[in-house]
Amino acid sequence: MAQANATYYATRDPFADFTTSPEISQMFGELLGLWAVVVWQSMGCPSPFILAEAGPGRGTLMVDALRAARLVPAFRAALQLHLVENSPALRAVQATKLDATWHDRVQDLPDGPMVLLANEFLDALPIRQFVRRGGWTERFVEAGSFVEHPSGEDLPDLEEDAVIERCEPALELARHLGERLGCQGGGALFLDYGPAVSTPGDSLQALRDGKPADPLAASGSADLTAHVDFQAFAHAAAGCTRYGPESQGMFLARLGLFQRSHALACGQPPAAGQRLLTQARRLAEPDGMGRLFKALALCHPDLPEPPGFSA
Repeated sequence: MAQANATYYATRDPFADFTTSPEISQMFGELLGLWAVVVWQSMGCPSPFILAEAGPGRGTLMVDALRAARLVPAFRAALQLHLVENSPALRAVQATKLDATWHDRVQDLPDGPMVLLANEFLDALPIRQFVRRGGWTERFVEAGSFVEHPSGEDLPDLEEDAVIERCEPALELARHLGERLGCQGGGALFLDYGPAVSTPGDSLQALRDGKPADPLAASGSADLTAHVDFQAFAHAAAGCTRYGPESQGMFLARLGLFQRSHALACGQPPAAGQRLLTQARRLAEPDGMGRLFKALALCHPDLPEPPGFSA
């Protein structure tokens, strides 16, 4: 999965295969930008500080976030923009819109107080799959097919044929952020899809040309993702305070998504206004992205609860 996704992101425009929340509506990035402002203010308005995004795609989210943050000039003056992106093609697109410093990993970001945003970043990290066959086996890809080999991992006793997924790069990132935020200050916000509680099951999926595809077919030509184990990720982030996971719908509603959509729709021609309202519903309603997608925040223990996680 790791090599296939690296090839995919290096050689293709992933947004031909899927649409993320920032591409659905400008309101998503605007609300996250204002979230970052509030967290920065709760940090005591450090200057300078690092504003970072992991997996910035075409740069749309950050462009919208920075536009909304113009409401607080001191925030804009204090920030140093850093982007975590290892695709040369996407870096080139981002560079046409943003003046930033690029890094291959979150762990490579410079020291200092930080606010980190990450939308649909964790789901693209490589996973390991273990299958219960009397004992536990680990699933590998060999010659274009899945094969299983006995595993020595210490795993729970589940029913036959049960599947457990582990995303070790995500757990490593959580441990790093827990230590960093606990020592240097700041907050991180992750929005992604998956269950709130660790759940067995095979969630590996592929999208090619916007449609479900065989994950093993034409390696490197499809986007491979898996559900995020939010419970395991949060548990690994020792050293900081964790908020959520909260449903994306509730999180965005608490940030003012529907007030913002109605304000933007006022004065627009009817068709344009209806599009804005439809976009908001797609982001937040349960039959859209509102239930499956979750929000999780990691913060320095001294910071108050960030916006969006309680009524």
